[in-house]
Amino acid sequence: MYRNRGQDRGVIGGVQRHGRGGDTAASASRTRVAGLVLLIAYLTVAGWLALRPLPVPWVAPPNLQPFATIRSDLAEGSLDALRGLARDVALLAPLGVLLPLASGRAERPLAVVCARTVCVGALVSSAMLLLQSGVPGHSVNVDSVLLNTAGVALSCLLVFPLVRAWLRRRSTGVPPWTGSVPGAAVPDALPLRDEAGGGAPPRTARVGIAP
Repeated sequence: MYRNRGQDRGVIGGVQRHGRGGDTAASASRTRVAGLVLLIAYLTVAGWLALRPLPVPWVAPPNLQPFATIRSDLAEGSLDALRGLARDVALLAPLGVLLPLASGRAERPLAVVCARTVCVGALVSSAMLLLQSGVPGHSVNVDSVLLNTAGVALSCLLVFPLVRAWLRRRSTGVPPWTGSVPGAAVPDALPLRDEAGGGAPPRTARVGIAP
C-alpha cells in the first residue's frame, strides 16, 4: 500500500505543534505558581518591615498633603533624607514583577499589565498605611503611598519586560544568543520514503531498434 505523504507531514506537524503548546502551558503554570509563592513570601517580609513597632523617642506628625515630604527631603538634600526616599521607592518595587507573574496574565500587552499592577500596588501601599496608623513609632504619610507606587511602576516598566522575554525564551527552548522569534513556525519534517518500495518505477529513455 502507498502512504499518503501529505497526510504524514500533517500528522507530524500536528504532533509537533501539540507538543510545543503543551510545554508552553506547563511552563506558564509553573511560572504562575512560583510567582504566587514568591509574592506571598515578599508581602510577608514587607509587611513585617512596614508594620513592626519602632522604639523611637519622637514621631513625625501625620502628613496628608501630597508631595510635601518629598519636596522637603529634596530641599534638604541630606544623605539620610535621600536614603529615606529611596527606601520608600524600593519597599514595594518587586511587586512590579511578582504581581504579573502570579496573576497568570503576563502575556497581555505591557500597558494593560502595568496599569493593573500599579493599581494593585497602590492598594497594597494604602492598606499598609492604614495599618501603620495604629502601630507605635509610625505616622500616616501620604507621600509613602506615592513613592511605593512609583517603585512598582518603575519595576513593571523596566524590569518586567526583561523577565518576560527571558521566560519566553526558556519556555520555547530558544537560546538567548539566537535571533529566533518565539512561536515561529517550525518547518514540517521531510517526507518519508515509502517503506514498501512501491513507488513509480523509474522511466528510461526509449532506444530505437536497429533495422
